[in-house]
Formats: sequence, structure tokens, C-alpha cells
Amino acid sequence: MTPTLPSNALPSEDLRRLFDASAPIYNRVDALGSFGTGLRYRQDALGRAGLKPGMQVIDVACGTGLMSLAATRQTQGHVRIVGVDPSPGMLAHVPAHLPGELRKGTATALPVETASADFLMMGYALRHVEDWPAAFAEFSRVLRPGGRLLILEITCPSHRLARGFFHAYFGGFLPALGCLVTGRSQAWHLYRYYWRSMVRARPPGTVVQTLAHAGFTDVAHVARHGFLSEYTAVRV
Repeated sequence: MTPTLPSNALPSEDLRRLFDASAPIYNRVDALGSFGTGLRYRQDALGRAGLKPGMQVIDVACGTGLMSLAATRQTQGHVRIVGVDPSPGMLAHVPAHLPGELRKGTATALPVETASADFLMMGYALRHVEDWPAAFAEFSRVLRPGGRLLILEITCPSHRLARGFFHAYFGGFLPALGCLVTGRSQAWHLYRYYWRSMVRARPPGTVVQTLAHAGFTDVAHVARHGFLSEYTAVRV
């Protein structure tokens, strides 16, 4: 049974402050949650989605640059990336050596030129976006015809036993472990928000349908390991 949870909705300013405060420990929190496999998984997913050397890439909700780092490794550095995020704290922790530039902005108002990118990626941030049609319309606007899209998300499993483990792991174990390892209460608050947002997230079918309605083609969803979702699509 799914436990009774408070809403995952946070006002945009509160959400920005949460990520600003969590930025110094964000990469450690990510590594803990993925047992150190998160960067490799991102890199493999980008390869499956068709990222190639020489592409112009937009990293939406780039955070501390983990997707950008994975894209750089996947292309051996032959990539140009525009990272966009609303959190100045997160942007301040993006490694300076990554090939590209950083811009403050949101998924629904990307500060990027029309038809300027070959590839758009978004890692584990779709559930923080309320207006999917507006975001996907922006994704379509900034991609060139034939441009590719990859969205990574975490999806709560439908199977009862898997769902019980999911709640215990993301809602209890990880918040406690993150707080213990980092010595920062921000880890507890971030993990607990993540848990609530994942449980309240809209189902994969809705993501696929909304992308199709936004004019994307070849829209697909693949679930890996029972809870890792990969959404791919092509801009018409």
C-alpha cells in the first residue's frame, strides 16, 4: 500500500532554495543513491539515445552538470553544451572544464536560440516541472528538425513488493544515510523531497502522450531495473 504523503508541490522559489542549499553536497547525494553507478548509467543512456560527437547539446535542468559530464565522456569531449538551470547555487558547482556555457533559466522558458541544437537532455528533473506542454513546446522550439531528445526519470514501480522496497529505500534509508554521510541536514530534506516527487509523479504513459502531442515523433519509453525510465523522441 502506498503511504499517505504530503504533496510534492513546492513553490518555485522554495524549490530553488532547496537546490541552492543542497548544491555543495549534491554530487555526493547522487553517488550514494546510485551506488556510484549514476554517471556510467547516464553515459550509456545518452549513447542509446543517439548522442554523437560534434552535436550541439542543451542540458535542461543541468544542476551540477552530471548529464553534461556524461555527454562529454560519451563523445570524448567533442560536444558543445548549453546548460540551463534556475538554481544559481547548482550552476556554481558545474565543473569549469566542461565544453560549453551556462545560462540561468527554466524548462518552460529556455534562454536558447530557436532551432539551435541537435540533442536535448534532461536528467531526473521532469517531475519538478508543472507545465509539461509548455516545457515540451520549448524543447521542440530549440531543437533542429531531426534533433533528438532524452529524458531520464525515476518511476515508482507498480508491483507491490517492489513498491514497498522503493518507499523504504528512497523514503527512509537514503535520507538517513545521506544525512549521516554528509553531516548535512540538506541531504535529508533533498532526499525526502525526491521521494515525495517520485511517488506523486505522473505515469510514463502521460509523458509519452504529452511528447507526441507536442509534435515529437518516434516517442518511446523504456523502463530499466524496474524504476529507471528513459524517454526518447525525435523533433519533426
